[in-house]
Amino acid sequence: AKAQAAYDANPDDLENIIWLGRRTSYLWGYHEAIGIYTEGLRKFPDNFKLLRHRGHRYISVRAFGKAIADLERATELIEGVQDYVELDGAPNKYNIPTSSNHFNIWYHLGLAYYLIGDFENALRCYEKNKDFVYNYDALVANTDWLYMINRRLGREQEATAVLEPVRNDMNILENDAYFKRILMYKGEITPEELLDLSGDSDLANELNLVTQGYGVANWYLYNGQTEEAQVLFKRIVDNPYWSAFGYIAGEAELNPKSVE
Repeated sequence: AKAQAAYDANPDDLENIIWLGRRTSYLWGYHEAIGIYTEGLRKFPDNFKLLRHRGHRYISVRAFGKAIADLERATELIEGVQDYVELDGAPNKYNIPTSSNHFNIWYHLGLAYYLIGDFENALRCYEKNKDFVYNYDALVANTDWLYMINRRLGREQEATAVLEPVRNDMNILENDAYFKRILMYKGEITPEELLDLSGDSDLANELNLVTQGYGVANWYLYNGQTEEAQVLFKRIVDNPYWSAFGYIAGEAELNPKSVE
């Protein structure tokens, strides 16, 4: 309501446009948010912030080609611009943002390439994104995708090497699912432990099931356990969180013809 009121009071303010789009997307209104950002781009052509957010929401609605176009353009526009923290629309419990403008553009661009199976370009993006990792949360998120991409490319040694900076004593504010996946890759947690839904496990949360489950399904795939991987991919997409990245990736895995 506040975002809508601020926009109504001044619809030509860039931040008002961005926050209305973000708030709309948090209520699952992804197509509506895309429309808000598109209208914003008519007022502020080639604005990297609007392209970053629209690109993200194009991923949510599976328009991967459009996402790539927006985010590639955003990387060009933001080059040479000083990086700074991007405020969270849904803050973590510490109310500490963990990512930046540059980081989010490269992160989502890499994800879009990954989702269409263009692993070389995805690798380029996440390698570039190392330049914009300023905290442990950003480190584990970026490292997790680098590991998965290298494994998809058959580069097992390179994949293992990217895990080295991550230690099990790191204080992670919000990206706990990525952190635990990395500990699994390193052999410090078993896949079964990650998928344990009993008691007070973090995976009692369905969203974490999608995120951690996708990592485990991939792990099974890398290690020749194809049947177990397929069962888990199907379990992921039988979940209400259809906009989560793990869900979208699982969907692409089960139905590769569905991607652009």
